[in-house]
Amino acid sequence: MNMPQKKRLEGLSEKIFLDRYAKKDADTNNTRVGDVVLVLTKDDPKFPTKEVGEVTARNGRNLSVALRSGATIQTSIEHVTLTVEKTPEEMWDRLASAIASVETTEKQSEWTDKFRYILDDWKLVPGGRIAAGAGASEELTLFNCYVIPSPKDSRGGIMQTLSEMTEIMARGGGVGINLSSLRPRRAIVRGVNGSSSGAVSWGGLFSYTTGLIEQGGSRRGALMLMMYDWHPDILDFITVKQTAGQVTNANLSVCVSNGFMKAVKEDLDWELVFPDTSDPDYDEQWDGDLEKWKKAGKAVIPYQTVKARDIWHTIMESAWKSAEPGVVFMEHYNQMSNSWYFNPIICTNPCGEQGLPAWGVCNLSALNLSKFYDAEKRDVAWEELSKVTRYAVRFLDNVIDKTPYHFEENKNNQQKERRVGLGSMGLAELMIKLGIRYGSPYSLEFL
Repeated sequence: MNMPQKKRLEGLSEKIFLDRYAKKDADTNNTRVGDVVLVLTKDDPKFPTKEVGEVTARNGRNLSVALRSGATIQTSIEHVTLTVEKTPEEMWDRLASAIASVETTEKQSEWTDKFRYILDDWKLVPGGRIAAGAGASEELTLFNCYVIPSPKDSRGGIMQTLSEMTEIMARGGGVGINLSSLRPRRAIVRGVNGSSSGAVSWGGLFSYTTGLIEQGGSRRGALMLMMYDWHPDILDFITVKQTAGQVTNANLSVCVSNGFMKAVKEDLDWELVFPDTSDPDYDEQWDGDLEKWKKAGKAVIPYQTVKARDIWHTIMESAWKSAEPGVVFMEHYNQMSNSWYFNPIICTNPCGEQGLPAWGVCNLSALNLSKFYDAEKRDVAWEELSKVTRYAVRFLDNVIDKTPYHFEENKNNQQKERRVGLGSMGLAELMIKLGIRYGSPYSLEFL
């Protein structure tokens, strides 16, 4: 398995690689003349700017750095990020060795070579957290994103969810939370003789906290907030981003049921409801799953009856005005999921590509299809694609055992289900090489 010579990345690609994925030296006092570093050129707490440069002189804690742009700036070692790795090849060496380390001793060398082969030339593009963490830190998660349980409907429950979210984000993971378990605005809170500020307001807390977390380099935390179509606060949730500043660091999506879509199509009424919070089992049993609550013979309280189309049109209008919320057909999702009966899907990750159960994770990598073109045969390199796919599945399965787990619930869930998310990229480029016009009848047959 011959490997090509190391090639440095250029421009934005180099900056992103060094900032987010290259292994770092945490002690910038080790900075030497000739080192390639990232320099903080704009110290903005929310939108910092960094540039790539080479250290040309050092005087104590002060540095002269020649930027890639051609300018030379004076800075201090506190304002530079010192990377150990300078090229993707160095990263691939690290990843192959780290992910193969969970193999038996006699197989580690074999699988290090195989993993290094599929990583080379970006045939397999590992998930960002794998790239950043494997072999670099025992504290960083190798899973890109998580779904955590819906908050218990209490101050303590909400703070517990906030703590779980913060811990995951601080270690590099994005988080999905379904807010439907939280009682609606103005609902009675008997313990304090008051009323609730509503589920959407607590979503604002989760959003604000997400904006405070920096995940290495300039990468911020990522958050998905969801709410079911039956929740009394659903209209507030749909329109919250039309008011500046309320929710600015989260993606929003409405969980749509089959019944709701039927009501939209037939122009029927739609009832907004919530469990009876005075039920003696409410604190213990309510987890945001309305169907499970009703099947247990528990009462729900009607709050409002609206036209289903009014909700649907509000979703469409809000998506036009503020690009959100998205729509996730959650009931259909569970009908298509083979874990529906023991571990139902409750939310998606922040980017929305994978629905997950409570304590589920995204274990991601992608096959770069553009690398599987056989120029001699003018066809897809099918055997090569098959081999790399097999190796890639094992790569991701090894990630499950290699990653650190900071919650026992995540460990139990993932090591029992062993979910892997092997996707694809580069399809358009592959089709260009094959001479297939995208959208043509033959392209549909090919796909």
